[in-house]
Amino acid sequence: MREHFDVLVVGAGISGIGAGYHLQTQSPGRTYAILEGRERMGGTWDLFRYPGIRSDSDMYTLGFPFRPWTDAKAIADGDAILRYLVDTARDFGIDRHIRYRHKVVGAAWSSEEALWTVTVETGGQTRQFSCSFLFLCSGYYNYERGHLPDFAGREDFRGRIVHPQFWTPDIDHAGKRVVVIGSGATAVTLVPELARTAAHVTMLQRSPSYVVARPSQDRIANWLRCLLPAKAAYGLTRWKNVLLGQYFYGLARKHPVKAKARLVEMVRCELDPGYDVATHFTPSYDPWDQRLCLVPDADLFAAIRGGKADVVTDRIERFTPEGLKLQSGRELAADLVVTATGLEVQLMGGVPVTVDAEAVDWSQRLTYKGMMFSGVPNFAIAFGYTNASWTLKADLTARYVTRLLAAMAKRGMRQVTPQPSAPVEPQPFLDFTSGYVQRALHLLPRQGHRKPWRVHQSYTRDLLAMKYGGIDDDMVFSNPEPARRKAA
Repeated sequence: MREHFDVLVVGAGISGIGAGYHLQTQSPGRTYAILEGRERMGGTWDLFRYPGIRSDSDMYTLGFPFRPWTDAKAIADGDAILRYLVDTARDFGIDRHIRYRHKVVGAAWSSEEALWTVTVETGGQTRQFSCSFLFLCSGYYNYERGHLPDFAGREDFRGRIVHPQFWTPDIDHAGKRVVVIGSGATAVTLVPELARTAAHVTMLQRSPSYVVARPSQDRIANWLRCLLPAKAAYGLTRWKNVLLGQYFYGLARKHPVKAKARLVEMVRCELDPGYDVATHFTPSYDPWDQRLCLVPDADLFAAIRGGKADVVTDRIERFTPEGLKLQSGRELAADLVVTATGLEVQLMGGVPVTVDAEAVDWSQRLTYKGMMFSGVPNFAIAFGYTNASWTLKADLTARYVTRLLAAMAKRGMRQVTPQPSAPVEPQPFLDFTSGYVQRALHLLPRQGHRKPWRVHQSYTRDLLAMKYGGIDDDMVFSNPEPARRKAA
C-alpha cells in the first residue's frame, strides 16, 4: 500500500530543508516528507569532504532568511555550513520529516488520480509513495559521478589520482608533490589548503578563470551584530549583499572591458611584480560568462607568493609514471593528482518522470519561472542563480510552491499546469559558457524569450514576480475528470 503525503520533497540538502520550513509554516495543514537517498542530511555540504571545502558566496545570502548566520566568517568552512543546516533542521523540527536511504528511482503522474506515484529504493527493497505535489530539491549534479576527461596514459601513473567529489580521509598529501587539474572554484579552494603541508602544489589549467580575493569576514555584518538583534543585523546584511552583488554584476555585464581590466588588475596587485598575470589569470571570456572564483583572504595568492604553489597554463598530452607530460613538452612530477575537472550536470536527480504514462523529455520542455515545466502538472524543482547564492532562488521557489498550493485549495482544484498561452521562442536554459553547462545543454530544458518563461538572474526581479506577481500567467488550474467517470 502506498503511503500518501500532500507534498513530497526530494533531497535533504539546503533546498530541501528550506522547502520543509516553508511547507510547515506557510502550509501547516498539509502533510509532507523529505526523501533523501543518502544516510545523512546536508547534500553538497555532507558529500564534499575535500580539504578546504567552503562556500563560494557569502553566508548572509547562502544562509536561510528565517535563520540568521551568526558565525564571524562570511565565507564559511564546509563543516560550519553543515552544522548550520543540521541545527536548522533540528530546531524547526524539519529533521522529523526526513526519510533517509530513500533513493527515488521513478515518478509517474496520473491525471485520473491527480497524484504522483513515487518509487523509491530503500533497505534493498522497492516501495511506493503518492503525493499531490512533487518538489525536487536534489541539486543540479550527479552525486555518484563527477566529470573526468579521458586522459591518455593514466594507468601508467604510479601515484594516486582522486576526484575531489570522492575525497576520503586516507588520502595523504603531506610532503608530497601535488598537481590539481582545473581552474574553477574547487581548484582554487584546494590549492592553498593542500599547500599548507604538501611539498609543492601546481594548479594546472587549460585556460584561466577570473579569481577575486575577498575578506573571509564581513566587518559591516559583525559591526551590525554588535548593535542590533541577530535577526535585524542578518536581514540588513543580507539585503546589503544582495543589492551590492546585483549592482556589480550589472556593471560587469554593461561594461565588460572595464570590468575585465579591473579584475585582472586586482590580481596583479596580489602577486609579485613581473608575475605573468596575462597568461595565468586573464581569461578569454567576459566576466560572468562563467562564475567568478572567490578566494577568501587572498589565500591562493599568498600560497603563490610564498613559493608553496604555482600555476601552469598548458594542456595535458598524457600521464607518465612520474607525473604529467604537457603539450608544450614540459613535464610535471607528481605523487598525487587531483582532478578538479568539474561536475556532471544532472537535473531531476536522474529520476525518470512520466506524465500519464508518457516519458518526459526535459530537453523539449520550457521552464516556467525557472522552477516548473510546460505540460508537467503539480511539479517544481529548486534551481539557484548562476550569479548569486543558490539559496536566494531556492527560497523564492519554496515560497511560490506554497502560494500555488494555497491557490489550488482555495479554488478547489487538484491540478496546476504551466502552459504557454501564446507562442514562445525557445532559448538555452543557461547562457553560461562553463564546460559543465555546455556539456549538458542538449539535455536541459529550455527557457523562453518572454515572461513567465524567461529565466532571470535577478533576485529583486524574481522576488517581485514570485512573491507579489500574478499567479495565473500561463498557468492552468484544473480538475481533470477521472477516466472511470468519463466511461460511465
